[in-house]
Amino acid sequence: MFGNRDAAGDSARDHGDSVVREGATLAVGRDVDAPPEPTATALRDTRRWPEWSPSVRGVESADRYVEAGTTGRVRVAGVWIPFRVTAATRLRWDWTVARVPATGHRVERYSGDPDRCRAVIEIPLIAAAYVPVCRRALDRFARLVEDGESSPNGSEGRSE
Repeated sequence: MFGNRDAAGDSARDHGDSVVREGATLAVGRDVDAPPEPTATALRDTRRWPEWSPSVRGVESADRYVEAGTTGRVRVAGVWIPFRVTAATRLRWDWTVARVPATGHRVERYSGDPDRCRAVIEIPLIAAAYVPVCRRALDRFARLVEDGESSPNGSEGRSE
Protein backbone atom coordinates (compact mmCIF):
# COMPACT_ATOMS: atom_id res chain seq x y z
CA MET A 1 0.00 0.00 0.00
CA PHE A 2 2.63 2.55 1.01
CA GLY A 3 5.84 0.93 -0.28
CA ASN A 4 8.76 3.19 0.63
CA ARG A 5 6.53 6.13 1.47
CA ASP A 6 4.74 6.83 4.70
CA ALA A 7 1.01 7.40 5.12
CA ALA A 8 1.47 11.15 4.57
CA GLY A 9 3.35 10.56 1.32
CA ASP A 10 6.80 11.72 2.52
CA SER A 11 9.83 10.01 1.03
CA ALA A 12 11.52 7.28 3.02
CA ARG A 13 14.74 8.27 4.79
CA ASP A 14 18.22 7.06 3.84
CA HIS A 15 18.12 4.24 6.41
CA GLY A 16 15.55 2.16 4.61
CA ASP A 17 12.35 3.31 6.30
CA SER A 18 9.21 1.82 4.86
CA VAL A 19 5.58 1.22 5.63
CA VAL A 20 4.07 -1.74 3.82
CA ARG A 21 0.59 -3.20 4.08
CA GLU A 22 0.68 -6.89 5.01
CA GLY A 23 -2.88 -8.15 5.07
CA ALA A 24 -4.64 -6.58 8.06
CA THR A 25 -1.47 -4.90 9.36
CA LEU A 26 1.00 -2.21 8.42
CA ALA A 27 4.66 -3.20 8.71
CA VAL A 28 6.85 -0.26 9.69
CA GLY A 29 10.47 -1.17 8.96
CA ARG A 30 13.94 0.26 9.30
CA ASP A 31 17.35 -1.04 8.26
CA VAL A 32 19.80 -1.64 11.12
CA ASP A 33 23.57 -1.80 10.67
CA ALA A 34 24.01 -4.74 13.05
CA PRO A 35 23.71 -8.54 12.79
CA PRO A 36 20.21 -10.02 13.19
CA GLU A 37 20.77 -12.09 16.36
CA PRO A 38 21.98 -9.28 18.68
CA THR A 39 19.39 -6.96 17.14
CA ALA A 40 16.59 -9.43 17.92
CA THR A 41 17.95 -9.96 21.44
CA ALA A 42 17.86 -6.21 22.02
CA LEU A 43 14.29 -6.02 20.70
CA ARG A 44 13.22 -8.72 23.21
CA ASP A 45 15.00 -7.00 26.16
CA THR A 46 12.27 -5.58 28.43
CA ARG A 47 14.82 -3.44 30.32
CA ARG A 48 15.59 -1.54 27.12
CA TRP A 49 12.02 -0.80 25.96
CA PRO A 50 11.77 2.59 27.74
CA GLU A 51 15.01 3.66 26.05
CA TRP A 52 13.65 3.34 22.54
CA SER A 53 9.85 3.31 22.77
CA PRO A 54 8.29 6.79 22.82
CA SER A 55 5.20 5.40 24.56
CA VAL A 56 6.67 2.98 27.15
CA ARG A 57 7.94 4.75 30.26
CA GLY A 58 8.50 1.68 32.42
CA VAL A 59 8.36 -2.11 32.37
CA GLU A 60 7.92 -4.69 35.09
CA SER A 61 8.36 -8.36 34.17
CA ALA A 62 9.98 -11.42 35.69
CA ASP A 63 11.48 -12.10 32.24
CA ARG A 64 14.15 -9.77 31.01
CA TYR A 65 13.97 -11.23 27.48
CA VAL A 66 10.44 -11.93 26.28
CA GLU A 67 9.40 -15.42 25.28
CA ALA A 68 5.98 -16.95 24.63
CA GLY A 69 3.96 -16.56 27.82
CA THR A 70 5.98 -13.68 29.30
CA THR A 71 3.74 -11.39 31.32
CA GLY A 72 4.21 -8.10 33.09
CA ARG A 73 3.09 -4.55 32.86
CA VAL A 74 4.13 -1.42 30.99
CA ARG A 75 3.73 2.18 32.03
CA VAL A 76 2.05 4.13 29.23
CA ALA A 77 0.74 7.69 29.64
CA GLY A 78 1.29 7.45 33.41
CA VAL A 79 -0.77 4.27 33.79
CA TRP A 80 0.47 0.70 34.39
CA ILE A 81 -1.12 -1.69 31.88
CA PRO A 82 -0.74 -5.50 31.87
CA PHE A 83 0.83 -7.28 28.91
CA ARG A 84 1.28 -10.85 27.75
CA VAL A 85 3.57 -12.12 24.99
CA THR A 86 1.38 -14.39 22.90
CA ALA A 87 4.06 -15.77 20.55
CA ALA A 88 7.83 -15.56 20.37
CA THR A 89 10.78 -16.94 18.46
CA ARG A 90 14.38 -15.77 18.34
CA LEU A 91 13.54 -13.19 15.66
CA ARG A 92 9.88 -12.34 16.37
CA TRP A 93 7.39 -11.65 19.15
CA ASP A 94 3.75 -10.56 19.45
CA TRP A 95 1.86 -9.36 22.48
CA THR A 96 -1.45 -8.22 23.90
CA VAL A 97 -1.68 -5.10 26.04
CA ALA A 98 -4.66 -4.90 28.37
CA ARG A 99 -5.86 -8.09 26.62
CA VAL A 100 -6.02 -6.29 23.27
CA PRO A 101 -3.82 -7.56 20.41
CA ALA A 102 -1.06 -4.99 20.01
CA THR A 103 2.05 -4.62 17.87
CA GLY A 104 4.17 -7.41 16.46
CA HIS A 105 7.96 -7.13 16.40
CA ARG A 106 10.41 -8.91 14.13
CA VAL A 107 13.92 -8.85 12.74
CA GLU A 108 14.51 -9.86 9.12
CA ARG A 109 17.83 -11.15 7.81
CA TYR A 110 19.40 -9.87 4.60
CA SER A 111 20.65 -12.73 2.45
CA GLY A 112 24.38 -12.37 1.88
CA ASP A 113 24.81 -9.55 4.42
CA PRO A 114 25.24 -10.97 7.94
CA ASP A 115 26.07 -7.54 9.40
CA ARG A 116 22.76 -5.86 8.52
CA CYS A 117 19.12 -6.60 9.16
CA ARG A 118 15.70 -4.97 9.23
CA ALA A 119 13.69 -4.27 12.37
CA VAL A 120 9.93 -4.23 11.82
CA ILE A 121 6.97 -3.25 14.00
CA GLU A 122 3.59 -4.50 12.79
CA ILE A 123 0.48 -2.51 13.66
CA PRO A 124 -3.20 -3.19 12.91
CA LEU A 125 -4.61 -1.11 10.02
CA ILE A 126 -7.02 0.52 12.42
CA ALA A 127 -4.02 2.00 14.27
CA ALA A 128 -2.40 3.60 11.18
CA ALA A 129 -2.05 6.87 13.10
CA TYR A 130 0.57 5.05 15.23
CA VAL A 131 2.99 4.81 12.27
CA PRO A 132 4.98 7.98 13.21
CA VAL A 133 5.43 6.67 16.77
CA CYS A 134 6.74 3.36 15.41
CA ARG A 135 9.15 5.17 13.09
CA ARG A 136 10.51 7.20 15.99
CA ALA A 137 10.81 4.01 18.07
CA LEU A 138 12.72 2.22 15.31
CA ASP A 139 15.09 5.17 14.84
CA ARG A 140 15.88 5.17 18.57
CA PHE A 141 16.17 1.39 18.63
CA ALA A 142 18.55 1.33 15.65
CA ARG A 143 20.81 3.93 17.30
CA LEU A 144 21.04 1.81 20.46
CA VAL A 145 21.90 -1.35 18.54
CA GLU A 146 24.27 0.30 16.06
CA ASP A 147 26.15 2.01 18.90
CA GLY A 148 26.77 -1.41 20.41
CA GLU A 149 24.40 -0.89 23.31
CA SER A 150 22.19 -3.90 22.58
CA SER A 151 23.00 -5.50 25.92
CA PRO A 152 23.97 -3.24 28.82
CA ASN A 153 26.01 -5.89 30.63
CA GLY A 154 26.92 -8.08 27.68
CA SER A 155 24.81 -11.04 28.80
CA GLU A 156 21.54 -12.59 27.76
CA GLY A 157 18.92 -14.44 29.71
CA ARG A 158 16.28 -13.93 32.32
CA SER A 159 16.37 -11.22 34.92
CA GLU A 160 16.89 -12.40 38.45
